Amino acid sequence: MRANIHPNYKDIKVVCSCGNSFETRSTKEQDKLHLDVCSKCHPFYTGKQKIVDTAGRVEKFKSRYGSTFNR
Repeated sequence: MRANIHPNYKDIKVVCSCGNSFETRSTKEQDKLHLDVCSKCHPFYTGKQKIVDTAGRVEKFKSRYGSTFNR
């Protein structure tokens, strides 16, 4: 195996938008990684539905098609 071809593997801090943080190892150059969803707030792990709305897309969809999809 050739020497000096692999990237540095170092400790970084991972911070989620829910406030959860933990440390892991990565080849990423920065010391911090920001996430939108982690295992503490992801619906698969929590069993609760969470809608991540970007730029009001959910409200826009509901205003257009709300009466069509109500069951």
